[in-house]
This record gives sequence, structure tokens and C-alpha cells, in this order.
Amino acid sequence: MPVLHSTKNLHVVEPPTPNRTGIGVFTYTDHYTVFHYGRMPDAIPGKGEATCRMAAFNFALLEEAGISTHFRRFIPPNRIEFDLGRLPAPGTSPPPTDEANRLIPVQVLFRNELPQGSSVHRRLSSGALTLADLSLDTAPAVGEKLPRPIIEYATMLDDTNRFVTASQAQRLAALDDDQFQTMCARAVAVNEALSAHARKRGLDHCDGKVEFLLSDQRRLVVADSPGTPDESRLLYQGVHCGKQVLRNWYVDSGLEVPTSRLIAQGVPRSQWPTPAPLPSEFVPVMSDLYRSLSQTWTGQALWDVPDLACATRAVTHLIGR
Repeated sequence: MPVLHSTKNLHVVEPPTPNRTGIGVFTYTDHYTVFHYGRMPDAIPGKGEATCRMAAFNFALLEEAGISTHFRRFIPPNRIEFDLGRLPAPGTSPPPTDEANRLIPVQVLFRNELPQGSSVHRRLSSGALTLADLSLDTAPAVGEKLPRPIIEYATMLDDTNRFVTASQAQRLAALDDDQFQTMCARAVAVNEALSAHARKRGLDHCDGKVEFLLSDQRRLVVADSPGTPDESRLLYQGVHCGKQVLRNWYVDSGLEVPTSRLIAQGVPRSQWPTPAPLPSEFVPVMSDLYRSLSQTWTGQALWDVPDLACATRAVTHLIGR
């Protein structure tokens, strides 16, 4: 559960030890991140609580599906208490495979379709990814639903997360063959549970990621905030319901922060350019979108906001679609 460039604040209630998981509390803030920059200049009122309530709902959903998580309890309105594992230091060698009570420093990504904004399109175009890598015969179109989910792996502790192969992911995770297969199968189960719920709510769960903790009893449990708009791409009638809307504005306006180039050139973060703020009209529209999405997803009517159909229409009007 690293908080590098995160929208969550971490408070350690009880630090973990080699033999015992600790206790942590995440406070979900109204910040958002894009381009691996870190927290962007604007806050989106209500985003933190809306996202936190979705996360708490999803942990309960996964537990009901028989998928163990690190969740302990929801602390209204925008905090979650969870089991806290030890965090490996960046750049260190993988721990021994028998070492428990630790964060697995690898994300498992799943892709059910490839909407606009998916990195797969860019990586296929650049040659960084091949169809054979994805077990596909033809290049998928934007928005095309895939015959079966694509599973990928990425690092978690780098300034910019790197895609890695399955064998590299297993080495970084320091898991034996059975454990690694269990982790992959569990990620697929998480995807299935979240996607089924999305369909019930009229949403498309296009892609997402899962993080894991190896507990003090050496059980793989789901960590972080799966199925929230910070971790998944959720679309309603073809409209993004999350930060992809904001990422698109920066790119279309020519204001994208070139973080990959800055990192490659060794430019210190203190010298990175400050991103331009959002146009003022974006903030209330995005505030309504996050809260409306949360209400639709959880079935809890807490705010006086438009329904998701109206909220997404406001987004399309805003971006001129």
C-alpha cells in the first residue's frame, strides 16, 4: 500500500513487525493524480468520501465472494482501517519466498476492453507491446470488448511503474509457483466480481488493478482500493467516470506534464513544471460525477447530486463531445 504520489493519506496505528501485521488507516482525500505527477493543483470536493465509500463497499462485496482482503472497518466519512504489512524498500533484492507479512510489490492488471486512454493502444503503436504478448491475432479497436481478459503485471515502487513479464513479476513478488498462480487466479476472481456488479449498475468495468498483501499467516489477501475510479476505468454509456476525463483535457490542451521524459533525464521532482489548473467549470462537474458514481455503485443516496445519466451528460457537454 505505498502512498507515493497517492490521493490517500496513511496513518500507521500499529507498525507491522516480521511476525505480526500492523494496523493502518487510509484517509481518502479530494485530490487526484495523472501522468504519475503526484497530486494535481485542484481538489475535487466530495471525491475522497465518494471513493472511500466505494472501496468499503467493494471490500464487503469481495469478502462475500470468498476473496480475503486486508479490510478491517470503514470509519465514516472517508477513512478505512486495514491490516498493514511491511513495505519493501525500493531497489532492494526480493525477500526470501518464505518471508511473510509483507506487501507484494507488484500490481496485477486486468483488461476487459480497451477504451480510449488505455496504454495498450499506445504501446502497440510504438512497438513496446506485440499482439503475441497479448495472445491476440488482430489489433483491438478503441472500446472493443476482448474475448477474454488480458492480464498484465507492473511494478509498484518506481517513480513510474514499469510493465514486467510474468516471470519478472514472480521474481519481484518473491512467490513460489503455487503462490504466484494463486495471486493471478485471485486477481481474475476480483475482476469477475467487480465486473458483474458493474453490469448490474449499468456500468462497464473496462480495466483495473489488484494489489496484494502476504499476511502474517502467509495468506494472499487483496489490498488497497480495487474497483474505485482511482484504480479502475469505469464507463457509463461510453463516458469515463473518473480521472480519464481530466487526463484527456490536459492532453487535448497540450498541457500534459512529460513525467516519463523528466524522469529519464534525471530532472529532480522539485524542478518539474507546475501543472496548469483545471478550468473552473470542471470542478463542480467532476464533483457531481464522483458522488453520483458512488451512489450508483453502492446504492446509498447520500448527496443531492444528479443521477449518473445526468452527471455523464454534463461531462460530455463539458468536453464538447
